[in-house]
Formats: sequence, C-alpha cells, structure tokens
Amino acid sequence: MRVSATIYTSDKLPLEDTAVAQLRDAACLPPARKVLATPDIHQGYGVPIGAVVGLQDAILPAAVGYDINCGMRLIGTELSRRDIDADALAHSIARDVPLGQGHDNVHLNDRQLEAVLERGLQAVPLLAESVSHRAWEGYDPDEFAQDLQHVERQGRLPGLLAAVPDHARQKGAHQLGTLGGGNHFIEIQMVEVVFDADLARYFNLEPGRIVVMIHSGSRRLGYQIADEYMRRAARRRGASGRQRDLAYLTADESDFDLYVGAMHAAGNFAYVNRQIMTLLVRRCFRRMLGPLPLPLLYDVSHNMAQFEEHLDGWLWVHRKGATRAFGPRRMAGGPFADVGQPVIIPGSMGTASYLLVGADDSEETLCSVNHGAGRTMSRAAALGKVNRRTGQVIRAPAITDDEFKRSMRGITLVAHDKHAVKEEAPAAYKDIDAVIDVVCRCGLARPVARLKPLAVLKG
Repeated sequence: MRVSATIYTSDKLPLEDTAVAQLRDAACLPPARKVLATPDIHQGYGVPIGAVVGLQDAILPAAVGYDINCGMRLIGTELSRRDIDADALAHSIARDVPLGQGHDNVHLNDRQLEAVLERGLQAVPLLAESVSHRAWEGYDPDEFAQDLQHVERQGRLPGLLAAVPDHARQKGAHQLGTLGGGNHFIEIQMVEVVFDADLARYFNLEPGRIVVMIHSGSRRLGYQIADEYMRRAARRRGASGRQRDLAYLTADESDFDLYVGAMHAAGNFAYVNRQIMTLLVRRCFRRMLGPLPLPLLYDVSHNMAQFEEHLDGWLWVHRKGATRAFGPRRMAGGPFADVGQPVIIPGSMGTASYLLVGADDSEETLCSVNHGAGRTMSRAAALGKVNRRTGQVIRAPAITDDEFKRSMRGITLVAHDKHAVKEEAPAAYKDIDAVIDVVCRCGLARPVARLKPLAVLKG
C-alpha cells in the first residue's frame, strides 16, 4: 500500500471483506495520497461505494463511477402535514416525472444540448425560452436566481462538448427531467426531529414541516461517458482483470483532459436534470395548493472528482458514493459561511433521511462524508430469482413480500416496477441512524434535522 486506508465505521454497522479489499487496492495506486471510506461503505465497481480517493496529478474514472454527478436536492416548503395530501401529490408528480429506466421527457436539439453540457444551470433560461414543455409552468426567473445560490458550484462546471462521445449525446438529448431507476427517488418528507434549533431556523425548518428530496444524476449520458473513458484508461495502462478496474489517467495524457471535460459535461447535465424535476415538483404543488414558496435549500453532488487543496497541495478528490462536506471556513464568502455546507443524506425508502452541515473537522476526510446508508445485501439477494416461464423459485428472496410491506407501512409508494422495487427495501440497507451517529461523533458534520418519508417515488 502506498498510503494507509481508513474506514469510518462502528461495531453496529456490517463491513464487507470485499469492500475492504477494494479500498486496500485503491491505496496501492502510485498516485494515491489519501484513501478512506465513509460509514456506508459497500462493494462497488473498481472501488467501493463510500470511497474517498485523493490522487495527485491523476484521475481514476472508476472512483467517480457510472452515474456521474448523481446528487441530492432538498426543496423546502412552509406547509405542515395537515396541509397536504401526500398520496395525491406523489401521483401527480409521477405523471410529470417519468420513473424507471428507458424513458424520455424534455427533448433538446443540438444547440440546446450543447448549452446544457457546456454551461450547466446557466443554460436553463435558454431552455425556458426555446423548449416547449410543461416544466416551464414552474419556472420563475427570480426564483431560479435564488436556486443558483443554493447549488454546489452554482451548477456550472467547465464542460467540454468535444470530449462527450456521440452515443452519449444521443442518449442525453431526450432524458432531461427523468428520474431513472435503482436507488434514485423523489420523496415527500416531514421534519420529524430538529437537533439544532438555530441551524433549523437558518433553513426555515421546524418539526412537522414538509420538504421534498430528489436523488438522481446524469442518466444514460453519464453512463456512456464513464464506460468510454474507463476503457480508454485500461488501454493506456495495458491493464486487464483487477488492474483494469483501477486504471487511471495521468495529467500528462491527452485523455486526462478529455475525461475531465466529459465528466464536467455530465455533471452539468445532472444539475439541469435535477432542476427540471424541481420545476415539475413545484408545478404539481402549486397546481394543487396554489402559489406558495418552494425554495431550494441545497443541491449537493456525489460521484465526482474535484480538484481541491488538501494536505499542503492540490489533489483530485474522488467521492464515489460520498459527498462534499465543507466546514464554515471553506464556505467563506458564500451564503453558508456561517453554518457550513449543507449535507443531504438519505437512508432507504422506508426509513429516515438527514440534513446536516459540514464541520471544519471534516478536513481529516478530505471534507467528505457518506451519501447514504449503504447496502447490506445485493439487489439480487433482496429480490431472489424466479423462472419467468414456469414460476419456479430458483433462489428465495432474502426479503419476503410481507416483510417489505410491513417496512413501508404508512408510506405511499409509487413505483415504476412494483416487483423490482423490493431491491431497494429498507432491510437491504444499513441502519441510517447508526451511520449518522458515526459521522457526528467523529465531528465530520453537525446534524440539523431528521426527515421522515410520507410518500416515495421510485423507478
């Protein structure tokens, strides 16, 4: 190992040997300067989910992953539980936001897609003027100007159109405003517990307040970019097998700059994707409840590599299934200088989510915390396997249908695939409360509020 590998966990959380081995392999890479894992660590492709990898003059596409700039977005309201029909709102949103894989929504021409990939959220006013879609019923220029101040990097990265493969552009041209499948979701939530009254007031939160959380990324466009540049990195290193999974690009290689530009383009696409879904959520709320404020509290990324100053130098900090958690010092000059960067961490669809703020002590983790609870079993194990032709059970599911129904009691579930959604059952994930306890006891972030799901939309 070139550097040590640190895992932030506790004896209450399961730890996979395979994930530990993947983290150790990352620490063996020649450009590695800092390697660690957050409490949600579990096996991934190349490096584990929940890994933070700091490389010097190098970038590792597998440590960013396939869903580039997957991220969390939290929308506030001034509504309480008695003000809404969560079931009706969830079904209204599902009519406007396609759930699951293989769907399209907002269709872009070449000029519009180019603006999205190169300018991120700065392209939204152009789309509002030139694209016919119901999303713009939820668009207000002044509200959008406020949104920009509450998005990491204001939602614009230096995307390089020429670095994006043609097949990736073709996939992205029609997928804005779609949720996707897997662990992506839209949730209508209620503030269940406030941990710090002053911080909660800063975000205009109080017990019983309604919020909406969105989790999605760059869709198939990001996947195609990741796949292309992972293959290029492997060819450059002449790698195969396990080495192929950890193939990196160095700063003196032409593909390095191309990957960074393509990654940023996918990041821009993901920011706009979440913005379009936000507009559609606002449209649904306002059509049912009248004009009301629905401010964006924050949008924070994971699955990104960012060039940051750490350890007396500059590193490419890869956060795969991990999220940036800058403390107040690093947020100086911005709207969150007094409290630190907002950190949005969901559990699973039947359990709680959390809003936290980054702490200055997070420097020891390259200003990073986990992005979720982390899986304890594979999707295949949770779902089991059945012969579709005969109905014969080949492998029994680890989670029965009755167990799944009990875990979702009292929560509206709107799912594209009612059978496959059991892959995301609460029992397939670690205990989110135990995960957050590790983060807070280590001083990496401060808790603001615990959020309870009322309605869940899943692919």
